[in-house]
Amino acid sequence: MHQTSSKILRMTDDDRPFTKDFKDLFATLVTSLPLTAHRVRFQKVEETFLSEEAITNLGSLKFSQSNRIPDPNNPSRWVVTTTTTTFSMAKEMARQVCQRFVDARFIESAEGKTYSSFPTKGAVWQLTPKGIQILKRFCDRNGIEARHIEPLLRRAQMQIVVLERDLETDKLMQDKTTLEVVFRRLCGVEGPNLKTTTTQSDSDSVSEYASGLVGVKMARDRRVYDKIVPYTFTGKAASDWLLDCCTMVDRREAYELCELFVKWQLMVPVIEDRNFTRQYPAATHFQPTKYAIYAVTEKGQRVCGWLARPPSTSSDESSEANRDRKRLPKDTNMNRFTMIVSDSALRMLFREHLRASLCEENLNFWLDVREFLKQYRAQEKLGRLHKPEVVKECLATSYGMFRHPA
Repeated sequence: MHQTSSKILRMTDDDRPFTKDFKDLFATLVTSLPLTAHRVRFQKVEETFLSEEAITNLGSLKFSQSNRIPDPNNPSRWVVTTTTTTFSMAKEMARQVCQRFVDARFIESAEGKTYSSFPTKGAVWQLTPKGIQILKRFCDRNGIEARHIEPLLRRAQMQIVVLERDLETDKLMQDKTTLEVVFRRLCGVEGPNLKTTTTQSDSDSVSEYASGLVGVKMARDRRVYDKIVPYTFTGKAASDWLLDCCTMVDRREAYELCELFVKWQLMVPVIEDRNFTRQYPAATHFQPTKYAIYAVTEKGQRVCGWLARPPSTSSDESSEANRDRKRLPKDTNMNRFTMIVSDSALRMLFREHLRASLCEENLNFWLDVREFLKQYRAQEKLGRLHKPEVVKECLATSYGMFRHPA
């Protein structure tokens, strides 16, 4: 049994590719590349590829996935269903997609250069720690084992921040509690990433973010006019960290999160980039340049755990909290689990706890099953479950999750 489909990158209303489709396209491309050693400045760099190889492969890219499922007409028999997804695009479109891979921090030049435009040939590329992690998650989810990418997957050590999205619009979850979790990661899991000098804190290097656990580069103290301001960093450093260490694929989303950090008073501007203000007068909350300086506010330091939260002294607040506790369901493991997976911020924290316990795939599987049941009930409501193609698709999806839980 064979199924063939051509896949088109879905685009959001503001011309961004749907994140899951974009990451799947990237991972599919990487698995199709030879990833050999190339000479760069008198030395060989392993697991690299050339611009022209990526562009050529994107011109006609195929990804096949096989699942063994029961025969809908005879449950005692098994059939193998193979779904082949094809990506096809013109040469210039392929080059533009590769440029988006660079902008998303999936790949970087093996020569240490920063390309403003992805060249059509000659340049040597390698995967970033983020790109390797995206590839690993794709391979784990689809049960892909390929010898030529094994060395890359063994280097997948980044603790990437998984940002959840609305499945219909692809918009980031931006509730306040979730953003506070992201802000804590931005500022460092084990405390602020302080540099010995202001110059070091303002450098453009992002190599130290390879683990995903080190926060944005900060200056312990910075003189701003006639006063000393602690815990400062540049707008560019903040947006670079978010793009390097989170699952977002568009820099504009990094700017959106930083705007919310400012709006919710987790960080505050202390030096304005006036050239940026003149060029973009509508940008009122955040300036993503190396000349715009921000500081972690006292509220932000409390969110990060650097300062203790003050105890509540209000009797009204205490009585309200007691009423809330009385309304909560009985405290059981199942109720706690339901509360965690129903809240995007708690899911992020729970995911990181599971990752440290080497069992993050359990949560991924649970979320995949929940989404499958949602889609199944939608098909049932539309009265489409009697159609053979819908039955085959449901069976293939369910057995795919069973065989390759991500």
